[in-house]
Amino acid sequence: IVPNRGSLPAATLAGNQDKQISPRAVPGKIHASHNREEIMFEQLQAKLSEGGARFRVIHHAPVRTSAQAAEVRGTAPGQGAKAMLCRVKEQPDTLLLAVLPGDRKLDFRKLAAVVGGKKATLVSGEEAEQLTGCVPGSIPPFTFNPAIRLIADPWLLENFAEIAFNAGRLDTSMVLDAQDYLRIAKPLLAEISEPSSVAA
Repeated sequence: IVPNRGSLPAATLAGNQDKQISPRAVPGKIHASHNREEIMFEQLQAKLSEGGARFRVIHHAPVRTSAQAAEVRGTAPGQGAKAMLCRVKEQPDTLLLAVLPGDRKLDFRKLAAVVGGKKATLVSGEEAEQLTGCVPGSIPPFTFNPAIRLIADPWLLENFAEIAFNAGRLDTSMVLDAQDYLRIAKPLLAEISEPSSVAA
């Protein structure tokens, strides 16, 4: 765990950094994008530090699902801020980064309705990486692309004092004070999720 200036007291995550999660093999192209991952991580760290946010960094084995991430971080599944890049069908130029709890699923119709549409779909993994600089599964709940609108489900922020997310990398997470997230990221809040029996 790497503490940061102004961070909350570090939680005891005994064994987290040594715990092996057995994720699926990471494609070679992820290794080729190492520099982009590092740039995103540094952007996040700078944004949060400059904003006086209370956060901490956790390095761990690569993870690809919300359930794996919660286990290796030592956090609750619902505390994970799952970020999904979507496009509104009727408005193909409208890109939305939906942020929701890791133990809930996205309601694509509710998401589209936020901007007056009827249906939204996930963009391809390749396009998501091109637009965000992150491989699928590592996109943080922030946007550095002005063409992407940030929409967060209040369920995530009303139920936890801290949120956790992959910091532009599959092997690095951040745990951030929920109110600092609201203050710095300034997402549009809307109910866009529904219960899920299995965390994705």
